[in-house]
Order: sequence, then C-alpha cells, then structure tokens
Amino acid sequence: MGMTTSSVRRRRAGSAVTAAVLGLLAAAAAPALAATDGPAGHPAAGAPAGSAHGAARTEAHTTAQGAQGSAHAAARTEAHTTAQGAQGSARTPLGITRLAQGPGHAVAITIDDGPDPRWTPQVLQVLRQNHVKATFCMIGTNAQKYPELVRAVAADGHRLCDHSADHDVTMDHKPVAYQRKQILDGKAMIQKAVPGVAVDYYRAPGGAFTPDSRAVATESGMQPLGWSVDPKDWSRPGLPAIVSAVEGKLPQQPTVLFHDGGGDRSETVAALKQYLPWLSARGYAFTFPVRATP
Repeated sequence: MGMTTSSVRRRRAGSAVTAAVLGLLAAAAAPALAATDGPAGHPAAGAPAGSAHGAARTEAHTTAQGAQGSAHAAARTEAHTTAQGAQGSARTPLGITRLAQGPGHAVAITIDDGPDPRWTPQVLQVLRQNHVKATFCMIGTNAQKYPELVRAVAADGHRLCDHSADHDVTMDHKPVAYQRKQILDGKAMIQKAVPGVAVDYYRAPGGAFTPDSRAVATESGMQPLGWSVDPKDWSRPGLPAIVSAVEGKLPQQPTVLFHDGGGDRSETVAALKQYLPWLSARGYAFTFPVRATP
C-alpha cells in the first residue's frame, strides 16, 4: 500500500524525536563518566564549565569552613588549657614546709636574720652544748659581711637557708624581677662564703611568700620554708613570754622560729638555754625541716 504524505511526515517526526532523546541521554552520561576519570581534585576534560566551577566553589568553601573550624577549635582548646593551668596554679600554690623531718617527737629549730658577730657565736655555743643541729636562715648582705660566721655555722653541721639579700619585708609587693634578684643574690652571697655547701631552703622576709617567689626558690633547688611555732623573740617580749610560747602545746613535728640577728638577742640566747634541755627531757629529736612540699 503506498505511503501518503501525512504518513511520511509522521515517520520523520518520530525519528527526530528518537534522535533527540538519544542525544540527551548521551550528553547526560558523558560528564558522569568523565568525572571518574580525571585526576583527583580536578574536573575531567569535557565536563561542563558550570559543574567545574560549582565543584571548585564547594571544595573551597568546605576547606575554608574546615580551616576556620579548626582554628576556632584550636583557639578554644588553647584558651581552655591556659585557663585550666592558671586556675590550677592559683588552686595549688607551691607548698611551704612547716614540718620537721622524722616521725613522732621531732622538732626543727630555725634561726633567722644573721649572721651577727655578737649573737651568732653565742647561739652556736648553746646548740653545741645541747647537741642540736639547726637551720640558719641568713640575710645575704650579712653573710657577705661576715663570711667566717657562715663557715662556722656550716662547719658545725647546721643547714643553710636563704633569707633574701636585704630582708625587704615588702618584697611581696614588688615586681617579680625584683623578687628573683633578692632571692638569687641572697643565695649567691651565702654560697660565696662557703663554696660547695648547699643552701637547702628559702624563707621569705616576714614570711611574705608569693607564688612567684616560691617558684624562683624551687627552680633554684631551695625548699620554701615557713614555721609552725613563733615565740616572737624578735620583739623582745621577755624571757617568760618566749619560754611560755615555745613550751606550750606543740603541733606535730614543729618548726620553731628564733633569731640571731636584727637587734639585741640576749633573750633568745637565754630562751634557747632553757628550751633545748626541756625538749630533750620530753623525748624530742632535733632534725631539719622537711625537704618536700607537704
């Protein structure tokens, strides 16, 4: 049967539609196949420009977001760690020992503010007579002035303590650099008098420690040293008052504070003559302060 003109038109139109559909399918498949063949991080050749730009924008945005997030996270972590460290330092300052070494009836005698040419020899004599070893907290400038007394103290087997260079009782209100110089200069002046002898402790003037002064002392190998019994002999309250203070109820492993410098110490010498035999009669052993933070 012959084909009419309308049949030819319909058949041509159908072929055109089919070709168009096949072309669209091929175009859609090509970028997908090409994207798997290109180098990592780059669109493959033949991929549409819009897809490449979109992928680049997406990758750059994702990378920027990641970098920004990492930076923020790192900053938050560092700030948190710093805050924790500062809080930890404030919560746990470097310890000041106030204990005598040894269990039970142990006592540490400490002598401050010397050496003094009049009183230090008298204190040494009383200690020898009672077979007591003590810890002498020396002012650096005094040690520099009387090095022979520093040597006499060390020769008798007593321990040495840095009591700063000038005994500035306001140094806890001064800059850290000033505190450091006072502590390290004091230690150096004592060591110069007795080379090779250790300075085991640091006692702040007036007991006015700061976290920084404790850190400086500890870094230079000195234990921050306090006391647990203070008869205030430096104020010359009279022999009965001194003896009453030190013979009262003693804490466990006491560290007792006396002075051999800074003024008239005749009451101190008299109190030691009475106090040391009193301790011995009650079974106390004379030791040095603990060398670790309690």
